[in-house]
Amino acid sequence: MIDRPTTRREMLRQVLRTSAGGLGALALGDALMRDGLAQSSLPFLTHAPKAKRVIWLFMAGAPSQFELFEPKETLQKLNGQTLPPSLAAGKRFAFIDGARAKLLGSARKFAQHGECGAPVSELLPNIAGIVDKLTFLRGVQAKEINHGPAKLFMNTGFGQFGRPSCGSWTLYGLGSEAEDLPGFVVLQSGSRGPRGGSALWGNGFLPSGVAGTPFRGQGDPVLDLGNPPGVDAEEQADFFRTVAALDRASGDAAGRRMEPEGLSARIASYELAHRMQSSTPDLVDLAQEPESVRKLYGVEGDAPSFARNCLLARRLVERGSRFVQLYHADWDHHGDGNNHLGKPLEDRCREVDQASAALVLDLEQRGLLEDTLVIWGGEFGRTPLGEVRNFIGRDHHIGAFTLWMAGGGLKPGYSHGETDEIGFAPVSGAMDIHDLHATILHLLGIDHERLTFRSQGRDYRLTDVHGRVQTDLIA
Repeated sequence: MIDRPTTRREMLRQVLRTSAGGLGALALGDALMRDGLAQSSLPFLTHAPKAKRVIWLFMAGAPSQFELFEPKETLQKLNGQTLPPSLAAGKRFAFIDGARAKLLGSARKFAQHGECGAPVSELLPNIAGIVDKLTFLRGVQAKEINHGPAKLFMNTGFGQFGRPSCGSWTLYGLGSEAEDLPGFVVLQSGSRGPRGGSALWGNGFLPSGVAGTPFRGQGDPVLDLGNPPGVDAEEQADFFRTVAALDRASGDAAGRRMEPEGLSARIASYELAHRMQSSTPDLVDLAQEPESVRKLYGVEGDAPSFARNCLLARRLVERGSRFVQLYHADWDHHGDGNNHLGKPLEDRCREVDQASAALVLDLEQRGLLEDTLVIWGGEFGRTPLGEVRNFIGRDHHIGAFTLWMAGGGLKPGYSHGETDEIGFAPVSGAMDIHDLHATILHLLGIDHERLTFRSQGRDYRLTDVHGRVQTDLIA
């Protein structure tokens, strides 16, 4: 005989009795939002959230702040001169010899924009038009000097495989408001996926249900989501119900040899897949959007693009997805204008500029920006130095780079931090990746020191043993 399924409320009560910081978060968002339980039920929810959801626009490959957001008059004047030995000593670079490399000014034209006077180059005219809605982080420091580990660190707080991503931690802590879509969705554009692959949005040691779900840019967003030939919706639903019942019976009969979380996750995946069969065709049908909205983003037909992904991101958060991450590849420009693959920087900027600005404007128009946190940037920055091999190139730089954010309770039209005269290091407002993660979680109402998961004998968290919330940039 198969026992009746446990209700969400019963599951949460049982889990909270046994583990405040372990499996308790698995059902947190769903149970809290739908059953109305008090926020204090879990110890990491310590304050009212400013943001409810996150859209992260990840420029994979590391855009140069010197060509986009950081004009440096002194760097222009010193163009071609050797870096002072005192600055080069002990610094890590991926390819250049800091003792022989020469300072490199930018050929890009900059202007101050908006009431805040934020400088943006000619390459990003649409982003320049919304600077009064943005919060610039100008003194961000990375830990890893090469792309793969740096992307891992930016996403997981650790430079090696195996840790949960920021999106997974967020979903683990807050759950999702989406009934028929994944709570954490990944969209990709550009010629290839980001180095690091699925580990960038993986769940690590967290429950499997909080991993990011990649959506394809064209056709069915998820492979094999449609019914097999000759199987209608009712037959498919009956199949899912039967498999779920067999899973529960098998788990009981085997003396619970399967972990409860693994069993629950498998059943939940069947149920979600069934619901997605009807929800995803509607989601990706951008013809439902007014022509004016498609034009705002720059969406052209059904071709996969960053613009299309930005519009899909807005539609996902409208439907309750908690965390949406967009990866746009090919930003690894070791040359001023062309990267080592020969793809021009101008093209990368043209591909993302209009849609990035449109997303912020569209969210604001719909009343979503105030509680949606938008993040834009790469895994590290670019050096103020030219590469010895050709001089025109910029190497990887972890000492200081620029990101921008919008919405989610941040100060609009505000710049946090400042770098020195050549943009080599912060002189104020320095923050590292752990600080960034701590601040993201804080905006979501989470105390980053309390959101933990016990694995292999110790408590882990996204920020490890680090992280300072940057309160100066919060409204």
